[in-house]
Amino acid sequence: MSNKKVKIIRALGKVLFLLYVGFLVYFLCLAEWYGRTGVVEEYRYNLELFKEIRRFITYREQLGMFAVAANLFGNILIFVPYGFFISIAAKSRGFFRALFAGMGLSLCVEVVQLITKVGSFDVDDILLNTTGSVLGYLLFVICNRIRRKNHVRNRKER
Repeated sequence: MSNKKVKIIRALGKVLFLLYVGFLVYFLCLAEWYGRTGVVEEYRYNLELFKEIRRFITYREQLGMFAVAANLFGNILIFVPYGFFISIAAKSRGFFRALFAGMGLSLCVEVVQLITKVGSFDVDDILLNTTGSVLGYLLFVICNRIRRKNHVRNRKER
C-alpha cells in the first residue's frame, strides 16, 4: 500500500474516532430519549455488582424488551468501537490495554454522570462497558489477522 493511501486511511480513522467520541459524549450525557431529561436533585448510584443487571432481567416483562436490550446490550455495544479504536491508535496493544482503557473511560463517564446528576453511577455499566471494550479489542485482533494474511498473500503474488 502506498504512503498516500496509508495517510488517507489514518486520517479517516482519526475522523471516525472523533465522531465516535462526540456520539459517545452525546449519548451518555445528553440524549433525552435515554432518560436524560435534566438534572435531578439527588445522587443516584448503584455500587452492588449485578444488581441492575438482575433487575432488568427479572422485570423484563414490565420494562419491555427494548429497555432491557438497550441497557444490557447497548452498554456493551457502545464501547466496542472504543476497544477497536484504542487498539489501532495505541503503540502498545494488548488485551489488558483495552481492558483497562475501557474500564477507565467507563469509570470517568460514570463519575461525570454522578457529579453532574445526569444519569446515575452504576458499577454494572462499568462492567458492561468494559466488556464492550474487550470485544472491540478482539474484533481488532481478528481484523488485523485477516489484514496480515491478505498482505502476505498479496506480496507472494507479486
